[in-house]
Amino acid sequence: MSHLADTEVLLSSRHRIINRASTVTGVHPKEITRFLKFAIVGAIGMVVDLAVLTFAREVLGFPLSLAVGLGFSVAVISNFTWNRLWTFPESQARPIATQLGQFAFINLIGLGLNELIVLGLHPLFSQALVDPPAYLAAKVIAIGVVLFWNYGANRIWTYRGIH
Repeated sequence: MSHLADTEVLLSSRHRIINRASTVTGVHPKEITRFLKFAIVGAIGMVVDLAVLTFAREVLGFPLSLAVGLGFSVAVISNFTWNRLWTFPESQARPIATQLGQFAFINLIGLGLNELIVLGLHPLFSQALVDPPAYLAAKVIAIGVVLFWNYGANRIWTYRGIH
């Protein structure tokens, strides 16, 4: 099969999956696609977050709460940039400062949730794991929870009215 045919089959499969998810959930296919893009951007942000967290904690010796905040903050900048360019490209017509302020505010709430989850789960995971796996496991769970908060709140406020 040619590369073009492989690509067409992949795209067709992706559209079927998204359309099926739309039918099951009642959510418009374009919104499902946006959420998936937001999640991909979030996955990139997770790599950035974990890398900065681990570097700040293990190399620079920062306290866990400060390292978590630093990793999260660097990831927010990455996520804002990619969401503005790729997930919600129509939003580029809006003032960047206003949009960044809204995104940052929502993510500050997300940071609070993130800190609560990591610092709450870390002692539990530390009973079975050593660091860094113990705090990284807590961080991955926090990222998963905060993903839904960040998407929902940003969709309602930062990216409202974008269809």
